[in-house]
Amino acid sequence: MGDWARARLPLALAELVMFVLKQGWACLFGGLLLVAILLSKALWHQDWPFHRYDALFLFAIGTQAIFLWAKLETWEEARVILLFHLTGTAMEWFKVHAGSWSYPEPGLFKVMDVPLFSGFMYAAVGSYIARVIRIFDMAFAPYPSFPLTLLLALAIYVNFFAHHYLPDIRLVLFAATILLYARTRIWFRIHDRHWWMPLPLAALLAAVALWIAENLGTATGTWIYSGQLPGQMVSLAKLGSWYLLLYVAFVTVTLVTRRALHAQPLDLTGSPATPAPQ
Repeated sequence: MGDWARARLPLALAELVMFVLKQGWACLFGGLLLVAILLSKALWHQDWPFHRYDALFLFAIGTQAIFLWAKLETWEEARVILLFHLTGTAMEWFKVHAGSWSYPEPGLFKVMDVPLFSGFMYAAVGSYIARVIRIFDMAFAPYPSFPLTLLLALAIYVNFFAHHYLPDIRLVLFAATILLYARTRIWFRIHDRHWWMPLPLAALLAAVALWIAENLGTATGTWIYSGQLPGQMVSLAKLGSWYLLLYVAFVTVTLVTRRALHAQPLDLTGSPATPAPQ
């Protein structure tokens, strides 16, 4: 497909088309789950003996199994996704009981008022990050001190819980992401040429995409935020939440594999320099 596009389109346009298509391929799991949410809302009847949440849970499990069977994901990536599922489900249990949002529909696969398919929504983020690094042959350079990235990710994750009882320090965390990652470039290859983007900008763009997907989720009533009226868009504050959560997500990936991290800047060809400390 890339050869076809480059033979018929100007180079810049061909690269843009392939960039978009590769991004879509990287977020295939999340895209399929979003389609399932939209279709199930449109087609489901309340008097059916099987609940929509349960169907979404079985769909997510089946999709994950097919991805592994078809080698669309590696077992290493599956370990990343499992970490996301565990940390995401823990957050769901806390947030639902804190009254931040709710899942109004019934379901058999629902534990502590949280349907089990919800963990796969976080897993979809992990799947995207793991796959996009591989698909675009990404490198992150210069990558900051690994212990500092762990500390920041932990602070962000804890603040999602602690702000219910203590002052919210998200403004400090926003600043910390810029200070820590300001020099870090994401090098990526669409075909045979390397491009780069500042890591904070990439996190912001990904957060916008997740915020749009979240609006589709609340529009279908699959989950509802506290105080959110029917037809009302998700607060822009959630965009900031996703921006911060993406740093937690990225660091979670680096707990499993750090091959793409480099301590020193790369040259203009994107050739790897000194690997980051393990």
